Amino acid sequence: MPYKAATHTRHLDREALRARIPGWGVDSDPRSRPSVPKEQDLPTGAHWDIPEAQSQDRGRERSIEHGMLPPVFGTAAPLKGVSGILRRVAYARFSEGRAAHWIILLASDRVDVVESGLGSVGRAIRRLPTKRTGPGDLAAAPRTDGLGPAANDS
Repeated sequence: MPYKAATHTRHLDREALRARIPGWGVDSDPRSRPSVPKEQDLPTGAHWDIPEAQSQDRGRERSIEHGMLPPVFGTAAPLKGVSGILRRVAYARFSEGRAAHWIILLASDRVDVVESGLGSVGRAIRRLPTKRTGPGDLAAAPRTDGLGPAANDS
Protein backbone atom coordinates (compact mmCIF):
# COMPACT_ATOMS: atom_id res chain seq x y z
CA MET A 1 0.00 0.00 0.00
CA PRO A 2 1.48 3.37 -0.96
CA TYR A 3 2.12 6.03 1.63
CA LYS A 4 -0.58 8.66 1.97
CA ALA A 5 0.09 11.94 3.68
CA ALA A 6 -2.14 12.91 6.56
CA THR A 7 -4.96 15.25 5.62
CA HIS A 8 -5.14 17.04 8.93
CA THR A 9 -2.85 19.82 10.10
CA ARG A 10 -1.61 20.19 13.62
CA HIS A 11 -2.05 23.46 15.37
CA LEU A 12 0.77 23.70 17.86
CA ASP A 13 0.48 26.00 20.81
CA ARG A 14 3.70 28.04 20.98
CA GLU A 15 3.51 28.48 24.73
CA ALA A 16 3.04 24.74 25.25
CA LEU A 17 6.06 24.03 23.06
CA ARG A 18 8.11 26.64 24.92
CA ALA A 19 7.17 25.03 28.23
CA ARG A 20 7.82 21.48 26.98
CA ILE A 21 11.06 22.01 24.97
CA PRO A 22 13.84 24.00 26.65
CA GLY A 23 15.06 26.80 24.38
CA TRP A 24 12.25 26.47 21.83
CA GLY A 25 11.44 29.78 20.17
CA VAL A 26 14.35 31.73 21.67
CA ASP A 27 14.87 33.53 18.37
CA SER A 28 11.24 34.38 17.70
CA ASP A 29 11.69 37.86 19.15
CA PRO A 30 13.70 39.97 16.63
CA ARG A 31 15.44 41.82 19.46
CA SER A 32 17.05 38.58 20.70
CA ARG A 33 18.01 37.17 17.29
CA PRO A 34 21.73 37.32 16.58
CA SER A 35 21.24 37.51 12.79
CA VAL A 36 18.91 40.51 12.79
CA PRO A 37 21.64 43.03 11.82
CA LYS A 38 22.48 40.85 8.81
CA GLU A 39 18.86 40.90 7.70
CA GLN A 40 18.76 44.69 7.50
CA ASP A 41 19.51 46.58 4.30
CA LEU A 42 22.68 48.31 5.42
CA PRO A 43 24.83 50.25 2.93
CA THR A 44 27.57 48.04 1.43
CA GLY A 45 29.59 50.73 -0.28
CA ALA A 46 29.23 49.02 -3.66
CA HIS A 47 28.25 51.29 -6.53
CA TRP A 48 26.44 48.48 -8.38
CA ASP A 49 23.82 45.81 -7.80
CA ILE A 50 25.45 43.36 -10.21
CA PRO A 51 29.10 43.79 -11.24
CA GLU A 52 29.89 44.75 -14.80
CA ALA A 53 29.95 41.61 -16.92
CA GLN A 54 33.31 40.21 -17.95
CA SER A 55 33.78 39.97 -21.71
CA GLN A 56 32.88 36.60 -23.15
CA ASP A 57 35.16 36.69 -26.17
CA ARG A 58 36.18 33.06 -25.65
CA GLY A 59 33.62 30.30 -25.44
CA ARG A 60 32.76 29.28 -21.90
CA GLU A 61 30.76 26.32 -20.75
CA ARG A 62 27.42 27.24 -19.23
CA SER A 63 24.84 24.85 -17.86
CA ILE A 64 21.45 24.85 -19.58
CA GLU A 65 19.85 25.40 -16.17
CA HIS A 66 21.35 28.88 -15.94
CA GLY A 67 20.20 31.78 -18.07
CA MET A 68 23.59 33.49 -18.14
CA LEU A 69 27.14 33.19 -16.95
CA PRO A 70 27.96 34.90 -13.67
CA PRO A 71 29.29 38.43 -14.17
CA VAL A 72 32.83 37.34 -13.30
CA PHE A 73 34.21 33.90 -14.11
CA GLY A 74 37.57 32.21 -14.38
CA THR A 75 39.36 31.48 -17.64
CA ALA A 76 42.38 29.62 -16.25
CA ALA A 77 41.83 26.58 -18.47
CA PRO A 78 40.09 27.62 -21.70
CA LEU A 79 38.46 24.92 -23.79
CA LYS A 80 40.69 23.45 -26.47
CA GLY A 81 40.85 20.52 -28.86
CA VAL A 82 38.58 17.47 -28.87
CA SER A 83 38.17 17.66 -25.08
CA GLY A 84 36.78 21.19 -25.45
CA ILE A 85 34.30 20.02 -28.07
CA LEU A 86 33.14 17.24 -25.74
CA ARG A 87 32.70 19.72 -22.87
CA ARG A 88 30.66 22.04 -25.08
CA VAL A 89 28.41 19.12 -26.05
CA ALA A 90 27.94 18.11 -22.40
CA TYR A 91 26.93 21.61 -21.34
CA ALA A 92 24.84 22.42 -24.41
CA ARG A 93 22.74 19.26 -24.57
CA PHE A 94 22.46 17.75 -21.11
CA SER A 95 21.26 19.04 -17.76
CA GLU A 96 23.64 18.80 -14.81
CA GLY A 97 21.15 16.39 -13.25
CA ARG A 98 21.66 13.78 -15.97
CA ALA A 99 24.34 11.12 -15.88
CA ALA A 100 25.17 11.71 -19.56
CA HIS A 101 26.41 15.22 -18.70
CA TRP A 102 28.89 13.93 -16.14
CA ILE A 103 29.97 10.91 -18.18
CA ILE A 104 30.82 13.16 -21.13
CA LEU A 105 32.75 15.50 -18.81
CA LEU A 106 34.71 12.54 -17.40
CA ALA A 107 35.45 11.35 -20.94
CA SER A 108 36.59 14.85 -21.92
CA ASP A 109 39.00 14.87 -18.95
CA ARG A 110 40.52 11.59 -20.18
CA VAL A 111 40.76 12.95 -23.73
CA ASP A 112 42.47 16.06 -22.35
CA VAL A 113 45.06 13.87 -20.61
CA VAL A 114 45.81 12.11 -23.90
CA GLU A 115 45.95 15.44 -25.78
CA SER A 116 48.35 16.89 -23.21
CA GLY A 117 50.52 13.77 -23.33
CA LEU A 118 50.72 13.90 -27.11
CA GLY A 119 51.60 17.58 -26.91
CA SER A 120 54.39 16.85 -24.41
CA VAL A 121 55.79 14.11 -26.62
CA GLY A 122 55.71 16.47 -29.59
CA ARG A 123 57.59 19.15 -27.67
CA ALA A 124 60.15 16.61 -26.44
CA ILE A 125 60.83 15.37 -29.97
CA ARG A 126 61.50 18.92 -31.14
CA ARG A 127 64.08 19.31 -28.33
CA LEU A 128 66.08 16.15 -29.02
CA PRO A 129 69.85 16.76 -28.94
CA THR A 130 70.26 14.99 -32.28
CA LYS A 131 68.30 17.78 -33.94
CA ARG A 132 70.87 20.40 -32.90
CA THR A 133 73.51 21.66 -35.29
CA GLY A 134 76.71 21.11 -33.34
CA PRO A 135 78.32 19.98 -30.09
CA GLY A 136 78.40 23.51 -28.66
CA ASP A 137 74.60 23.84 -28.94
CA LEU A 138 73.99 21.03 -26.44
CA ALA A 139 76.14 22.62 -23.71
CA ALA A 140 74.86 26.15 -24.31
CA ALA A 141 71.17 25.25 -24.55
CA PRO A 142 69.18 25.94 -21.37
CA ARG A 143 67.31 23.02 -19.90
CA THR A 144 63.56 23.30 -20.29
CA ASP A 145 62.61 20.18 -18.35
CA GLY A 146 62.68 21.82 -14.91
CA LEU A 147 65.86 20.02 -13.85
CA GLY A 148 69.43 21.18 -13.54
CA PRO A 149 70.97 24.31 -12.02
CA ALA A 150 68.32 26.62 -13.50
CA ALA A 151 65.50 24.82 -11.66
CA ASN A 152 64.00 26.76 -8.81
CA ASP A 153 62.64 24.40 -6.14
CA SER A 154 62.03 27.01 -3.48
